[in-house]
Amino acid sequence: MRVNDLCASCLLRGQRKKTDNAEYLARVEEMIANRTDDDSSPVLGYRFHELFKEYGGTLKSFAKEKKQYNDLALSIEGKISERISKADYPLAKALMYSRVGNYIDFGAMVNVNEEEFLSLLEKAEIKEEELSVLSSMEEQLNKAKSFLLIADNAGEIVFDKLLLIELQKLFPHLKITVMVRGGEVSNDATMEDAKYVGLDKAANVISNGMPIAGTVYQMLSAEARQAIDSADVILSKGQGNYESLSGYGRHIFYSFLCKCDLFTSRFNVPKFTGMFIEDNKQ
Repeated sequence: MRVNDLCASCLLRGQRKKTDNAEYLARVEEMIANRTDDDSSPVLGYRFHELFKEYGGTLKSFAKEKKQYNDLALSIEGKISERISKADYPLAKALMYSRVGNYIDFGAMVNVNEEEFLSLLEKAEIKEEELSVLSSMEEQLNKAKSFLLIADNAGEIVFDKLLLIELQKLFPHLKITVMVRGGEVSNDATMEDAKYVGLDKAANVISNGMPIAGTVYQMLSAEARQAIDSADVILSKGQGNYESLSGYGRHIFYSFLCKCDLFTSRFNVPKFTGMFIEDNKQ
């Protein structure tokens, strides 16, 4: 997904909030000005982080925020699991809770608020027009041998776990794999987070090999590339993964909340609208 001028301005504002180093900011502006159509927001963010470290900068740690929301999600896991099991359409309900979990994003939003998050959870319902997308995914899962979930944020992965448990009930033949980030970046989920919330008990968890807030195929580890190439069905979570994967000819289901102007304008929806999309361009 191409970085347009709206997104570029937002990226630059983020760097200006981080430092007033004129030389660093000049190089950031140069990177933005010279971006190509293949340079998604996660790619530019990764380059900024590497450049910032060259200038002696220390990237902000999100360890506290990650623990806060991992713990919050774990504290309500039992209640949400019960709601899923009692729902008329458990898989749809699990998918919607998993999508609302995408709210927990300190990279895309200035403020992440527990009260707002819990309020969104209470409204987790699938839209009528998304039922056909879910039906398509179920049809493909019936025939599939392998399923890959490309995860996004800490906290969110607790609800992803509940979705995977539901999928395993319905499709016990599936080999399920989850891909997490290969290093610390914002509050994105890493292997450490996956083990902390017990995600590794529900699926095989692998690292993408890179501290980048997206999934850029050329930058992935060999294991991660193999997981994408061999998966029969892929579900990608979050804006960063959508930005870095969409438009490259892969058949992928996407689930995310629209949390910034780039996404609300692209899909012409209000903030925090949930999207569930099948991109079957191959």
